[in-house]
Parts: sequence; C-alpha cells; structure tokens
Amino acid sequence: MTIKKTQPDRNKLDKIVTDARRNQELREQSYRGQALKLYPWVCGRCTREFDHKNLAELTVHHKNHNHDDNPSDGSNWELLCIYCHDNEHSRYEETRFDSANAGKSSGPVATHNPFADLKSLLGSKK
Repeated sequence: MTIKKTQPDRNKLDKIVTDARRNQELREQSYRGQALKLYPWVCGRCTREFDHKNLAELTVHHKNHNHDDNPSDGSNWELLCIYCHDNEHSRYEETRFDSANAGKSSGPVATHNPFADLKSLLGSKK
C-alpha cells in the first residue's frame, strides 16, 4: 500500500495565516491586549508570574467594576490571576449584598455553643 502525499492548498494556507494575523490585531486592540502590553505579566495580588504557556490564567480586572470604563492609559485595570480575580468579585458581591441588606433583620441569631463545656470536661479528666 502506498501513501499518497497531497500538496497543501496554498490559498487555504494563506487564508489561515491572514485570519490568524487579523485575530491577533483585534486581540491587541482589546483592553486585555492593551493591558498585557502595559503591565508585567504578574498577578497584582499574589504576585504569581505568567508566561506564554499559562497566560490564559491572567485576567484583566476593572478596579471600579465598570467594564465599560476602559481608559487607554490602563488606570482602571489591574492584572489578576483567575483565583485572585474570583476572590475579588466574591468580596465585591458580598459587600453589595451586605450594604443592600443593612438594617434588615435576617431572623434569629444562633446563640448555642456546642463546645461551651469542653474546657470543664477536659479539666475534670486530668
């Protein structure tokens, strides 16, 4: 059995390269592309460093949480790893929830402490 080698279609390859270059230019024009050019590839919270292999784990965080506020100087951006970015948004949501429910009673507060007598129990066994 002989293996037939086919010649690559030049037009198809040229189109792939052209599309890849256009997509790269679009990415560089996005605020993420701009932020990656402006700032070192380091998480602003945990200082984890990134390279081309794991760059997808580095995100752009909007400091004022307004994704439409994208100044070209990058003053509203900081680079955060996906874990610190998740943590930041969780804290922001908790703060919004707490301020929205300020002054509202959430029901009875638990007062029972199941370990209250633990010291006295341990002290009597000595």
